[in-house]
Amino acid sequence: MTSDATSSLNRTRWLQLVFGVICMCMIANMQYGWTFFVNPMQERHGWDRAAIQVAFSIFIVTETWLVPVEGWFVDKYGPRIVVLFGGVFCGLAWVLNSYATSLTTLYIAAALGGIGAGAVYGTCVGNSLKWFPDRRGLAAGITAAGFGAGSALTVIPIQNMIKNQGYEAAFFYFGLGQGIVITVLALFLMAPKKAQIAAVAAKVAASVKQSVREFTPKEMLTTPLFWVMYAMFVMMAAGGLMATAQLGPIAKDFGIADIPVSLIGITLPALTFAAAIDRVLNGLTRPFFGWVSDQIGRENTMFVAFAIEGVGIYALSVLGQNPVMFVILTGLVFFAWGEIYSLFPAMCGDAFGSKFATTNAGLLYTAKGTAALIVPFTSIITTMTGSWHAVFIIAAALNIIAAVMALAVLKPLASSHGKRARAQGATKPVAAE
Repeated sequence: MTSDATSSLNRTRWLQLVFGVICMCMIANMQYGWTFFVNPMQERHGWDRAAIQVAFSIFIVTETWLVPVEGWFVDKYGPRIVVLFGGVFCGLAWVLNSYATSLTTLYIAAALGGIGAGAVYGTCVGNSLKWFPDRRGLAAGITAAGFGAGSALTVIPIQNMIKNQGYEAAFFYFGLGQGIVITVLALFLMAPKKAQIAAVAAKVAASVKQSVREFTPKEMLTTPLFWVMYAMFVMMAAGGLMATAQLGPIAKDFGIADIPVSLIGITLPALTFAAAIDRVLNGLTRPFFGWVSDQIGRENTMFVAFAIEGVGIYALSVLGQNPVMFVILTGLVFFAWGEIYSLFPAMCGDAFGSKFATTNAGLLYTAKGTAALIVPFTSIITTMTGSWHAVFIIAAALNIIAAVMALAVLKPLASSHGKRARAQGATKPVAAE
């Protein structure tokens, strides 16, 4: 490949990455902004908090479990039409939330939003894996960072609009704006041709082993490696989803939500401060640990990050009633959690190839939906025990177990998987891209 062709390819693929990141930023509030709407909805309609959180679980389940279907459409027809469809559904969902006067309507909107957000998320992550076979960890991390940190700039505007105009107005105007941006950017998305990325695929660090075969989704589902990754993903996602969905209620129950906290020259109420910092760190961790994993390997990086997460969650259960520690420790928890959305997709691409990367990563991503089923039970456990302590202990334990599994189970299993793939010969013939 000539230098001009290489430069052109790099410009194109980085531009595609930027489009994907912006789309991810637009769907971030649908998960990370949800916590600000829970208490206002409860106060307005008298709905039980656990019943409201069912909507969050419906959103996560539809966002994740339908991604493989949406991924199949992406692998077959390209990213443009799927993201366009997702943008329309995302905007419609929050507009519908603004008019919801029953839990049934809230649940329908959650399902629509989940379908739309999953179409955008799965497409953008899968597209980054295809455009950057040489830097999968970094590319998936940067893309996922848009989802993790995308809501950081809107934390205060959303809270102010809820306070001054009501939560209905916040749902309506932010939903409409986010949907419009996604549908416009969808028109510029495209997948790479196989010839375009063949040259850069060779520039992979020795610490990251990539498959010599292109595994179809059906083939991937028959491998033990996939199911170990799936189980670890569920363990890690459960604790983080609990924190993102319940951050507002936790701060309220700790009695520190509105207590001013001063850090790094900024003074804000504890919950607002925590939410803003959490989203920034939850975004930064994804490209950071993705880049680290490109250098030292996925499993080694998982061990470090997952162990930090386990310690952070436990510390939050012990020290979280101090408003300053609440802000600091929730930041640590989000920093050590968000990287799962770069490490697992990157490892999936490494192990099972690029051809069906969107569908395969989508199948793995359904683990987040499985973990989301646990979220409503956290409110029930808290009510039964009278505190959040038991929930935190369970989440911390799951993270520590996942950290140990990264080295003791996942690493040797990935090695044997790679040897079997190489023993089967060169890449299996597949249709030209």
